[in-house]
Amino acid sequence: MRTEDVLAAIATGLWRWDNASGIVSLDAEAARLLGLPAEPVRLSEAAVRSRFHPVDWNEIDGVVSLAVAEGTLAEARLRIMDGQGRVIRTVRSRSKPLIEGSDYQLVGTLQEVAEPQPGTAGPHTPITGDWRRSREAFLLDAGRALAEARSTAEVLRVAASLSMPGFSPDGLAVFGMSGERLTVIGHHGQQDGDEGPFTSMSLDTDYPAAEVVRTGRALYLPSPEEYRRRFPTTWPLAEPFERQSWAFVPLVVAGRTMGAWMAAFKHPVTFTPDERSVLTTVARMLAQALARAGVAESERELSLGLQRTMMPVLGPGIPGIQVAARYVPTGGGLQVGGDWYDMIRLPGGTAGGTGGGAGRIALVIGDVQGHDVRAAALMGQLRIALRAYASEGHRPDAVLSRASRFLYGVNDGYDGYDGDGRPGTGAPGGGPRFATCLYLEVDLETGTVDIARAGHPDPAVRMVDGTVLLRPTAGGLPLGIDADTDYPTTRLTLDPGETLMICTDGLLETGGHDLDSGWERVKRLLEAHRGDDLEELADTLVEAVHGPGSHHTTGPLADRREDDIAVLLLSRRPATAVRETPRRTLMTIAQAEPERIAEAREQVRQLLHDWTDEDQLDSAVLMVSEMVTNVLVHTDGDALLTAEVACGDKGRRLRVEVSDASDELPHKRHPGEMASSGRGLVLMEMLADAWGVAPRGEGKTIWFELTEPTGSEGCCA
Repeated sequence: MRTEDVLAAIATGLWRWDNASGIVSLDAEAARLLGLPAEPVRLSEAAVRSRFHPVDWNEIDGVVSLAVAEGTLAEARLRIMDGQGRVIRTVRSRSKPLIEGSDYQLVGTLQEVAEPQPGTAGPHTPITGDWRRSREAFLLDAGRALAEARSTAEVLRVAASLSMPGFSPDGLAVFGMSGERLTVIGHHGQQDGDEGPFTSMSLDTDYPAAEVVRTGRALYLPSPEEYRRRFPTTWPLAEPFERQSWAFVPLVVAGRTMGAWMAAFKHPVTFTPDERSVLTTVARMLAQALARAGVAESERELSLGLQRTMMPVLGPGIPGIQVAARYVPTGGGLQVGGDWYDMIRLPGGTAGGTGGGAGRIALVIGDVQGHDVRAAALMGQLRIALRAYASEGHRPDAVLSRASRFLYGVNDGYDGYDGDGRPGTGAPGGGPRFATCLYLEVDLETGTVDIARAGHPDPAVRMVDGTVLLRPTAGGLPLGIDADTDYPTTRLTLDPGETLMICTDGLLETGGHDLDSGWERVKRLLEAHRGDDLEELADTLVEAVHGPGSHHTTGPLADRREDDIAVLLLSRRPATAVRETPRRTLMTIAQAEPERIAEAREQVRQLLHDWTDEDQLDSAVLMVSEMVTNVLVHTDGDALLTAEVACGDKGRRLRVEVSDASDELPHKRHPGEMASSGRGLVLMEMLADAWGVAPRGEGKTIWFELTEPTGSEGCCA
């Protein structure tokens, strides 16, 4: 008797589905069960699909995919519809995939079954809508939680917290590979140390996880008897945990098995196709999450290594100063960009040594264009070059000139092509790069600071009383643009108890700010700081502009947070407690820079930020403008402005001096009503409490003084 006749006798139809051609072959009984004439027929997939309930067809599609992936039996219940959309019967389908390369055929049977009575349930009960919705909601939540995990530990915590609908495991383990050995990446539901026998297990071991890794196919062990029968060698290792069912599912990424996931149950689980589908889906998401976490952790480890290599250790050991620094990457990619800072002990001194004298150090901060690996590489090269030039004993202007020539040569040797062979565009990733830089040479004994600047933000000084001044400095082009750029030097003095801050533009512009509004924000932070702990101040600056609180102080621009942040703080420690020291500012206005007269006026305003008499403040700004302008108009040299606020017997006193190299003394004149000059000394005579002209050998100094009214809040105690 033919097989078809035997199957027909027990009301069972035979069918074959060719995945490559999309043709389904039915025998007479299978055609009858589908509501077709009882004769053999070959139909398209669409024609067969029209006979099934659409919800059940979607379900069988997932069951078949799972069976093909695992090489197991596909089993499902299907409701058969007539032409009017009415359910005429329910059939059970059992099929086995026959895989040939990337194509496969399904050969299976159809058998009519009775519909279950309401309230009954069993291992082969059709999936209800509520269970399906619950499963879909679970998978959505699981996928979202696993996608948000950023480390292996987070992925394992998420996996341990998953509550699968109807059959949650009470024990989990994630196995990885190290060469030809099985390793335990993490586990849950067992005691610490229980993983010992399973760690560093050979892949040839007769153990379910090892077999899954070898074959890439899932294993389902619904009972202890099944486990003992299939894996007698390692059953004694699993027996003490008193579990009833186990699922070992491969962790596959990009077609490669990277490990196995074990889900163990204290209650029996039959592992229906739907349960296997959930477990397989979770395993796929878990594998992707672990792969992402592994890449992220590797990048973080590389980033930390690069940062440790490229950023100096600013430890103790230099007497008389305190130093603190911070570097904050953008947060994307390798988290290493072009920002850097450095502290260099200079030759010719004994900073930190055993000889006499405090010695000299150099502070450097810079920013190479871009936030990628090439920017980091150029930063490393430039930092080494700067260290070399500084160690040779060059002055700040010479150090930056040589560094600019070095970077220009690197750019000149660049072939002008991006990594993919296209012409370079100058955009991040291609084309020549430039760098901004601020180089400071500090004499630790006198507090003298010589500064050379290459297109970088100016330094700032926080005085003992909390007043903060931005110190305008002369500067040149960013490094690498012109091989023969000059970098003029500016000198200032850092008094004991004062703090110098230098930073990259990321500290100022982060949070939707431009340089001006960003500086005002940083200035408020510096002024509000109490105490002399520079580490705390550095944390405050970074947290305020880059931490959670910074979102409440965004500026008028888009808050992109795309730039790295580097900040370096240096404070001179006074030998004794500093009760009150004068506020002082000093700047040079060159003949070729008349626009810096506005900076001189702003410096005086910042110096007198808490001066109580507004009329005196306006008078001081006016006299400074007149004095500096007079030097630039009537002499051939530069103007040196010095302003100081000090406490006297009658209150605070402002003294301003403007020096030049001309020996010609100014003369008081009586300008006519329409005259455009000649009012400088007249104004000083009218507005200043005291003024004068003092010859200085080669040149002269014009000065004036103002005394704050007695009894004002700003007066000295």
